[in-house]
Amino acid sequence: MRKENKQTFERSSSKNEMRGLESLQESIDSHIIGQKDLIENLLVSLLADGHVLIEGMPGLAKTTAAKAIAKGIQADFHRIQFTPDLLPSDLIGTEIYVHEKSNFTFRKGPLFNNILLADEINRAPAKVQSSLLEAMEEKQITVGHQTYKLPELYMVLATQNPIEQEGTYTLPEAQLDRFLMHIVVDYPTPEEERQIIDLMEKEQTASFPSVTTQEEIISARKEASEIPMNNKLKDYVVSLVTATRMPTQYDEKLAQWIAYGASPRATLAIIRCAKALAWLWGNEYVTPHHVQKIALPVLRHRIIPSTEAAMEGIGRERIIKRLLEAVAIP
Repeated sequence: MRKENKQTFERSSSKNEMRGLESLQESIDSHIIGQKDLIENLLVSLLADGHVLIEGMPGLAKTTAAKAIAKGIQADFHRIQFTPDLLPSDLIGTEIYVHEKSNFTFRKGPLFNNILLADEINRAPAKVQSSLLEAMEEKQITVGHQTYKLPELYMVLATQNPIEQEGTYTLPEAQLDRFLMHIVVDYPTPEEERQIIDLMEKEQTASFPSVTTQEEIISARKEASEIPMNNKLKDYVVSLVTATRMPTQYDEKLAQWIAYGASPRATLAIIRCAKALAWLWGNEYVTPHHVQKIALPVLRHRIIPSTEAAMEGIGRERIIKRLLEAVAIP
């Protein structure tokens, strides 16, 4: 939706959806300063029907962005603070015995909201983490012999602190792979921080308007999934993911830096996100630029650096940058 990235096109059936998404982004931009990439990637994930892991220091508007999206699309929102003593039933819900009816009734937990903010997700133990897997992958919850469907528009936004490790649990690889994107949020620039001061003085409490509906978002998802992507570009995406698994065939440095590569979920995630980004920008088809733009947040949590990379201080960002340089663009 950045004007410099738009192309002239006619998509009459999507005018309402485009207008709604533009209004949503403008609304969030007006309340959150200096987090353009975070906002854009959250909207891409919303369009691509995926979950997001957000990593950043406290006070960087992670919770505010989640609330703004939920309010803007008229969705049910629930924030839950993950702690070491959290139980699976605190998320899923529990069966309550109703004496008058002489039977048990299931009382739904926070997982049944449209948008769930799992704050400091890595503070909860493995048993709680595992309770999220079915919800994130299949949009359903199984309790005993009964299965309960989650809302059609369902999104988990999880946060974690990058430096505070005491009392935390490493997220299992299987759960990490279920996050569509891993977004790293950085500090604002001095100029942006000065704008934050001015914004705070203007309005003490942020009030986010409802600018679109869940139905429009679901319709936009369908249109985004139908954005054309040629076979050569699909082969390019496959090559990018394959290079993380067989780096020796592509680049000597990659072979030294990557211990384990990405799963097929990464291939599908890149395609879904590239299409969503093209739709969001108003482009008529997917280009290599869309793929490269979303490669970092999609692959960041899906590759495991080698011991050699860790010893040399080579981070995942540098590895993915090298990956994009090593794989030829069609």
